[in-house]
Amino acid sequence: MYSSNLKGFILAVLSSAFIGSSFIIKKKGLRKAGANGARASVGGYGYLLEPLWWVGMITMIVGEIANFVAYIYAPAVLVTPLGALSIIVSAVLAHFMLKEKLQKMGMLGCLLCVVGSTIIVLHAPAEKSIDSVEEIWELAIQPAFLLYTASVIAVALVLILYCAPRYGQTNIIIYIGICSIIGSLTVMSIKAIGIAIELTLEGINQAKYFQTWIFAMVAITCIITQLNYLNMALDTFNTTVVSPIYYAMFTSFTILASAIMFKDYSGQSASSIASELCGFITVLSGTAVLHSTRDPDPPYITDLYTPLSPKVSWYIQGNGDLWKQKDEDGQPPSFLTVLRQDYFK
Repeated sequence: MYSSNLKGFILAVLSSAFIGSSFIIKKKGLRKAGANGARASVGGYGYLLEPLWWVGMITMIVGEIANFVAYIYAPAVLVTPLGALSIIVSAVLAHFMLKEKLQKMGMLGCLLCVVGSTIIVLHAPAEKSIDSVEEIWELAIQPAFLLYTASVIAVALVLILYCAPRYGQTNIIIYIGICSIIGSLTVMSIKAIGIAIELTLEGINQAKYFQTWIFAMVAITCIITQLNYLNMALDTFNTTVVSPIYYAMFTSFTILASAIMFKDYSGQSASSIASELCGFITVLSGTAVLHSTRDPDPPYITDLYTPLSPKVSWYIQGNGDLWKQKDEDGQPPSFLTVLRQDYFK
């Protein structure tokens, strides 16, 4: 039991290191891609041709694989909160590599996130033993979790179809909210797949059950959605803010989903539940502190001399008359060139 949890702990720590680094590498790739074409935040996909973005993507995949394996060895309430370590990794790397200055209060915010996560881990309920994918399927189709799933899908559709096009560029919660609520379903599916793989390796084939493939399709769909909107969030907002807010929201929704589906807190004492609540409040407080101290990203301009709207220029001709030129009119009269040459002599 302890050996299994230790493996899960080590894998979760490694996962956080890889994922935290991937935030920085991917954002550098997004910046390079945005300099040569449409940015991801406005629907561009030029980053798919940028090698640096793929390096960050591979780093994130390695981290997610480690996280996936960690869910096999340890309960979600232990693995998920350890994602706070990715906040520290991404914040420190962003400070040095992206020149996104981390203020002293921002450091305090990161510390609060870690302290809150520690409280959650120390008071997390024990995970119930599950012996088959069919058993997880029974938990997934219980009325309470079906209601939660329906609510997640409804909220996600509202955010994607209505809020994102209107407020996504100015409100950081939109993109990250989509990633977080969808992510809670991702973790539940990954947990099911992980148990299926573990049982299959032990000689109990789980691939024959249709439930295994349903969980796999749900996981793939949710992961693709998460990656798309996480790219938009990273390309639009400061990395030192995206990472902790994403962590706080993702952890909150994941633990909520786990509590509904697996009934983790059934039989827990009032003191343990209160400690868990304090841990959540601490994490959210750290997130609020970090958000309030962030430096806004400078406006992104690919060409310093590119006008933002059609320009009208007025020039004084030799006879004192005004000559009006629009951008589409072409070059101004040749005498302007002579005047400029004389001026710089």
